Amino acid sequence: NGGSASVTMFVSLQPVEATDDAFWDQFWADTATSVQDVFALVPAAEIRAVREESPSNLATLCYKAVEKLVQGAESGCHTEKERQIVLNCCRLLTRILPYIFEDPDWRGFFWSTVPGAGRGGGDEDDENARPLAESLLLAVADLLFCPDFTVQSHRRSTVDTAEDIHSIDSCEYIWEAGVGFAHSPQPNYIHDLNRTELLKLLLTCFSEAMYLPPSSDSSNTNPWVQFFCSTENRHALPLFTSLLNVVCAYDPVGYGIPYNHLLFSDYREPLVEEAAQVLIVTLDYDSSTSSSPTVDGTTTGTAMDDVDPPGPDNLFVNYLSRIHREEDFQFILKGVARLLSNPLVQTYLPNSAKKIQFHQELLVLFWKLCDFNKKFLFFVLKSSDVLDILVPILYFLNDARADQSRVGLMHIGVFILLLLSGERNFGVRLNKPYSVRVPMDIPVFTGTHADLLIIVFHKIITSGHQRLQPLFDCLLTIVVNVSPYLKSLSMVAANKLLHLLEAFSTTWFLFSAVQNHHLVFFLLEVFNNIIQYQFDGNSNLVYAVIRKRNVFHQLANLPTDSQSIQKGLQRKKKTPEPISRTNSQDGVSMEGSRPAAPAEPGTLKTSLVATPGIDKLTEKSQVSEDGTMRSLEPESSQPPAEGNPPSAVSDGEPWSGEATHPQQDRRRLSSASSSGQWTPTPDWVMSWKSKLPLQTIMRLLQVLVPQVEKICIDKGLTDESEILKFLQHGTLVGLLPVPHPILIRKYQANSGTAMWFRTYMWGVIYLRNVDPPIWYDTDVKLFEIQRV
Repeated sequence: NGGSASVTMFVSLQPVEATDDAFWDQFWADTATSVQDVFALVPAAEIRAVREESPSNLATLCYKAVEKLVQGAESGCHTEKERQIVLNCCRLLTRILPYIFEDPDWRGFFWSTVPGAGRGGGDEDDENARPLAESLLLAVADLLFCPDFTVQSHRRSTVDTAEDIHSIDSCEYIWEAGVGFAHSPQPNYIHDLNRTELLKLLLTCFSEAMYLPPSSDSSNTNPWVQFFCSTENRHALPLFTSLLNVVCAYDPVGYGIPYNHLLFSDYREPLVEEAAQVLIVTLDYDSSTSSSPTVDGTTTGTAMDDVDPPGPDNLFVNYLSRIHREEDFQFILKGVARLLSNPLVQTYLPNSAKKIQFHQELLVLFWKLCDFNKKFLFFVLKSSDVLDILVPILYFLNDARADQSRVGLMHIGVFILLLLSGERNFGVRLNKPYSVRVPMDIPVFTGTHADLLIIVFHKIITSGHQRLQPLFDCLLTIVVNVSPYLKSLSMVAANKLLHLLEAFSTTWFLFSAVQNHHLVFFLLEVFNNIIQYQFDGNSNLVYAVIRKRNVFHQLANLPTDSQSIQKGLQRKKKTPEPISRTNSQDGVSMEGSRPAAPAEPGTLKTSLVATPGIDKLTEKSQVSEDGTMRSLEPESSQPPAEGNPPSAVSDGEPWSGEATHPQQDRRRLSSASSSGQWTPTPDWVMSWKSKLPLQTIMRLLQVLVPQVEKICIDKGLTDESEILKFLQHGTLVGLLPVPHPILIRKYQANSGTAMWFRTYMWGVIYLRNVDPPIWYDTDVKLFEIQRV
């Protein structure tokens, strides 16, 4: 039987002639295999042994398997036998490719031409021969639109006038209705299974990226993706559309009927997962190194119009950036929101829908859509539909906050919110009341989506895993960006913000790391924005500021002499907690919620590269009176403006290794001790203390505190509702300093985040492909696999 043959072949290390068809055919002739069987029958140790001891056999096997796929694509796979051969070759290549990629000497093998393997057989000159990789990719693309194998045949007749695979227009065979295609084909589970196997092979081809170490030069493109997404692939458009539509049209509830998935097995889900993974890998493109693929100005006509500038060579990125019809945007947004909300539905209607596991791939896809297609971003923010994306993201962030194996998920959730927060509409949308009652481990509150965001961020900062500290800058930048638009914070959220200020302004925290004071600057900016632009309606926040006024006075009188600095640092040794959990008045958590759990011991996780500091991630824009934004000069060329923190740097050094100006300034201000340990100096404290933007709050306290105290004495009040009533009707018009211009820190594409996304995305794909374990135990270089 074929199974034992493949084992003997891997044991027989004697070279076998390429012409010995009887020998090679036994690898794909066996009928009863699955991809799991192939993984079991072809052990890793034997693939490596053949690679070292009998390289010509491995080369011939790869070449022959590709040749079979090419023949299948040429003939159109009309017989069951041909389909079986194609699937077996597909499984075998999926098994072997990672072992080719892990060995640098073999990496060029698929990009070389095989003698005598011209495009049409052995007759032509070898100059015309395609590299093996190209033949493989083109054959897979053809096979993905092969009538009666992966798509429904359009022929009605039973006579064997099968459709010629070269004359079919694959745009008529798109797999699912949605973007640019109105017809929804009859579901066919055999076709779904065959597509899934071919996409698995495609993903394995693309995975060469896993075997190269991360580099700061993220522009080195993946040759497999580059070729597959080029004009050489005549199916690029229908395949891109098929993948996108299959993902966005998927409904795990099972045709809309709750609990239906318990009755029918779902052949669609594995296909949807594979499609999502292939899609995000083809979209791995560094938009910071090239002219941005996004296009402004509206166009009419087809789903992807040709009147726009050509855009990037990667056709998948190109097509994604040119989708522009409202109904297409609606379809994509509804689909992504439906799938992201799936785990939330689980919590209040357990088992009513099948629980999907590919939310991380969906978040990467959503990020790519917003980053490459600005029209899509504006569409998302145009209505409160954006909240259907926001709530699941906040749910994931809250749920994963204590789990070190999900730090990557925390980052991508925060990155998406940072990107959205750069647009005014996002802040405005947050004012919508929050009524969905998703059980979350947060205090019960009545309020808006803005309250939900602040309460979840507070939870992350005060009770998240310590590895999340580099995200604090990002979290607070998001709050700063939305703060000028928040009409009315609840008392719970107002108290959370003041609790954060209290925690971040202790002397030991301010003096213990070079960038900690930035967090205080961000929070003061939040209070200033709300007081200056949204005073009416924010009596809860004003009341909280008055109650905690000592925090602001302590900041204004922060000691700067060496002795006090040392004393402040001594206190740190006694308080190991990064931030006190006490006195944040958490109250009762929501009913039905479970506390955020840490990772189970033994959980596998993949390492991530560092993310750039907030100064590299964002670019400052000033909002003018008519609401338009203009970009401000990069800070390096000018001293920080009054009230702006100097630009932040992630842990110590900037990621790329070059020193930035603010850092050289800081080295002057802080004496680095001989061990290279940074120590705070009076000059350093003075340099930023003098810039703390406290004027507005001090003026507010000066005006309101005596009035509030007078009410309390006159009426013998201890009841806060009376004070709140007074504050609601109070006004500070003419008493506050002139409002400062609103500053928004907008996300900007940069190669640091492009590299982060690459390692994160491949790490997710590595860990999620366990059956079969395609890359498990191979020598990947892009990240490390660690156990918790």
